[in-house]
Amino acid sequence: MKKILVLTLLVISLMLVGCDAGFIIMTPDEPVSSGETTEYKQTEGITVVPSLKDEITADSAWCATFQLVWNDLKNEYVKQDVEFAIPNQMMENLNQETFTEDMISDEYYYKTWGKKTLEMKEKIEKGIKEKFNETSDLLDKVDWENLDSEDCERMIFYTMLRRDFEYPKEFTKLAEGNFGDEYENVKYFGINGASNKQLDSQVKVLFYNSEEDYAVSLETKNGDEVVLYKNPAGKTFEEIYSNLDSKTKAYKGNKSFEEIDQLKVPYVKMNELREYHELCGNPFLTADGKDIIIDQAMQTIQFEIDEKGGKIKSEAVITTKENAMVMPDEEEPRYFYFDDTFAMFLKEESKDMPYFGILIDDITKYQAQ
Repeated sequence: MKKILVLTLLVISLMLVGCDAGFIIMTPDEPVSSGETTEYKQTEGITVVPSLKDEITADSAWCATFQLVWNDLKNEYVKQDVEFAIPNQMMENLNQETFTEDMISDEYYYKTWGKKTLEMKEKIEKGIKEKFNETSDLLDKVDWENLDSEDCERMIFYTMLRRDFEYPKEFTKLAEGNFGDEYENVKYFGINGASNKQLDSQVKVLFYNSEEDYAVSLETKNGDEVVLYKNPAGKTFEEIYSNLDSKTKAYKGNKSFEEIDQLKVPYVKMNELREYHELCGNPFLTADGKDIIIDQAMQTIQFEIDEKGGKIKSEAVITTKENAMVMPDEEEPRYFYFDDTFAMFLKEESKDMPYFGILIDDITKYQAQ
């Protein structure tokens, strides 16, 4: 049986946002940007976490981009674990490197690091333009002032993840319905009795243990998967994905999506900006004795999914500078309705971990009402 669900996270959004599916690799002649500036926000009630090990809330999202920039900071520049003078759980979780480069294919992301200069900014802009025909929504939020000081080394670590995904055939637009007991007029797509039965082959049942405990994956054109897990169990995306994987491996029932089965998935759209103030201003030492602080630590996640497919774009950046003060160290139909709390992951079929996850509890945070 093919290995299931490569994580990111969550990351999904599953969750997130829930940072994704069969992705189309974009080339320079296939523009992916509209030219309009994306309006990112920090939606009240949505928690964006930097690692798979961070505890999440009812609505949370994770994408691998911030872990990848942290890995470069730690391994290429600091050359040892980042150790703040004051203990920090987020720092400790990131140091464990629960997502690394070998868990994702090179065509999914662009990353670089080096001295923080305007020339480096131009290099990044050129790199993402050539690879994804994209522009950055994050670089202009970086402080590019005071770069000429010779007595203070400044560094920048940057990553962009960009994928589009498309199903072999469009799913059916379904009637609006409820999500849980609180939310009405929610937009859905999926498979019902009137759908083209060729759509059934695009859905793989991972497990169906009860009417409230099930998971499926949706096929995409380029070998990625959209994984959906109803009522996920776990306090972190790592725990949720581990539970999902264990249940999938243990399931011995019918894994084919049958003609009598039905599927209902809500439309999801998010544009989140997360600034990790918890990581900034804390002094730490590099292996060669430089006294460093993180100046800025930011991540954006743009994700959407509908009956045709979806897309994910995520950027992450960390900037550092030397610290001014030296511090020490079956027979019946099964209804796969994701119409209440659920998690979604995006993964490569050939990898063991997802690169995006999202957990959705309050659907109104992801659909315009």
